[in-house]
Amino acid sequence: MDPLLQMGLNATRWLQENYPQLAGFFVVISTLGLEEFYLALFPLVYWSINKSVGKLFTYLFLLTNALNPLFKHGFRGPRPYWLDPSVNMWEESSYGIPSAHVQLATLTYLFMAGWIRRWWAWVLAVIMIILMALSRVYLGAHFIQDVVAGFVISGFVLLGFLFWQQYTAKSFNRRILGFKLMTAVLVPIVYIVIYVIIRLLIGAPDLSVSWAAYIPAAELSGAESVATAVGTLLGVGIGFLLEGSRIRFRSDGPLIRRIGRYILGMAVALGIRAGLDMIFPADPLWLGLPLRVLRYFLVGIWMAYYAPLVFVRLKLADADPDPGIDLTIS
Repeated sequence: MDPLLQMGLNATRWLQENYPQLAGFFVVISTLGLEEFYLALFPLVYWSINKSVGKLFTYLFLLTNALNPLFKHGFRGPRPYWLDPSVNMWEESSYGIPSAHVQLATLTYLFMAGWIRRWWAWVLAVIMIILMALSRVYLGAHFIQDVVAGFVISGFVLLGFLFWQQYTAKSFNRRILGFKLMTAVLVPIVYIVIYVIIRLLIGAPDLSVSWAAYIPAAELSGAESVATAVGTLLGVGIGFLLEGSRIRFRSDGPLIRRIGRYILGMAVALGIRAGLDMIFPADPLWLGLPLRVLRYFLVGIWMAYYAPLVFVRLKLADADPDPGIDLTIS
């Protein structure tokens, strides 16, 4: 066995053997890294707390989330319990490296700490990231290098965001809507091209490894994750731009209206996500993957554009006036 994998497996065994009482606690921590948790979080910020921060947070989150299956497929790394089933406390179908839980936690908690700008927020962010990393190793879901890779990837995404804010954001914001929409469409297209290139370069998986039984599910999971990323990036990217141009809703207002927006918005979003999941077939794959893209596109554009439109129409949110130029002759 690779020495690095052996070291990670030994770390998992040591944690489980010496601290068995922490199993339930780390399951709870890892549960906070599930897709459903974030699906509930970023609409809350966007609809009911701070719209501009919500837009930035959501798109950054989707970008780092999209990078995860690219790296997973590129490395095709195993998980600890694939090598030793006795350490299995958390099952996943995808490849191991990098850890999506740590990657998304790093982006989320550091971004929120940067927004809040209080010392306690930074301390809490560091604690949550460390706990998430420990939980993944403890539960046998990831090796040490998996969680480190997840942290590094989101770290680079955040650095890229700071560079964007400093040198590019103002120029981009002055562009016409058509250019912005073209960019929003090009991002997922370029992403698909990169994924296809990676698949062509790495070729077929090695089925001679001891954990080959997990490979078919991991390959499918990677393809589905890419489809999810394409749909959400496309829907949210277009939706945010159209909202800023046509609706301009406000996320402030009385608490009862904020709660009403969130309940209504989430009810429809979950209905689209779960309802279409039951209607759209997953097989054959050539049909299931495009339908998955469509499903998550609809979820994304609902959250970004149509939900704010409904909020304004139902008087659950106010809207800023059209900033268009008014020409008069006197």
